[in-house]
Amino acid sequence: MRVVSLHRYPVKSMAGETVDRVLVDRRGIVGDRAWAVVDPDGKLGSGKSTRRFRRMEGLERLAARYDGDPAPDTGPVAGPIVTLPDGRSWPAGDPALDAAVTAHVGRPVRVAAESAVPHHDEGPLHLVTTATLARLGAEAALLRANVVLDAPGLAAFAEDGWTGRELLLGGVLVRVREPMARCVMVGRRVLHEVAEVNDGCAGLVLDVVDGGTVWLGDEVRPMSVGATG
Repeated sequence: MRVVSLHRYPVKSMAGETVDRVLVDRRGIVGDRAWAVVDPDGKLGSGKSTRRFRRMEGLERLAARYDGDPAPDTGPVAGPIVTLPDGRSWPAGDPALDAAVTAHVGRPVRVAAESAVPHHDEGPLHLVTTATLARLGAEAALLRANVVLDAPGLAAFAEDGWTGRELLLGGVLVRVREPMARCVMVGRRVLHEVAEVNDGCAGLVLDVVDGGTVWLGDEVRPMSVGATG
């Protein structure tokens, strides 16, 4: 099993970036979802509405990237650069960006850094296999996966059986918490497909046991009996 792509999403619910390596700590990938679009009442812009999140149309059409690698333990070296659909870009923290995103989503908002509570919906890391992506006809970015793993001969959704197991992703030890329940962020077609064939789940939620670095092409090794499904 090998890591075949790595993805980081600097701003929650916006398109992110594909990278060759990531730094991982107990929170997850350093810089991943470290920023969010925030309402005056403190709710975070998302594809769904919950106690913490507020559905905001069009966030997925914005893209965020870092100019360089975020630094471990201290957060990003600088805020991400956010690009609108028309190609205009500003760094997070620029009032012009807040004004542009406000106009885009149709409500007063600002792009703000994470404080005490992580922005993640479910857990620190999200992994999916190429077999599951192929079965759904979806890209990793649509499922907002951080790590895509390829294992020759593995069946779609076989990773669901890894719950409770530990995996070594390059230099990072993770524990599989549970399958990832999907929401409307994946789109109606994929959401319907997942509901039909796998009880609404696709991919895995991972907790970080020991941090480190994961590189594109790193071997993924099961550290517990049965972790290969």
